[in-house]
Amino acid sequence: MSHGYSADKDAVLARLRRIEGQVRGIARMVDEDTYCIDVLTQVSAATRALENVALLLLEDHLDHCVRDAAAKGGPEADEKLAEASAAIARLVRS
Repeated sequence: MSHGYSADKDAVLARLRRIEGQVRGIARMVDEDTYCIDVLTQVSAATRALENVALLLLEDHLDHCVRDAAAKGGPEADEKLAEASAAIARLVRS
């Protein structure tokens, strides 16, 4: 089964690996007693990077999964729209 992000899988994985490196760097900064504001700046950057991955995944989901379900109509379309709406609400609240 392919998912909406299948076409962007390599790009998503590359971004996640960069974020993983950022998080390891933040842990190292804490371990080395780096100044709080400098650590918080890196936490903000990692958070923004994760948000960008989420937006890419959401865009792919809407363009693939939701579009396909909407074209078919019926309960699957309703389910995919509700699922996407809930995901957007979670992203907005975070």
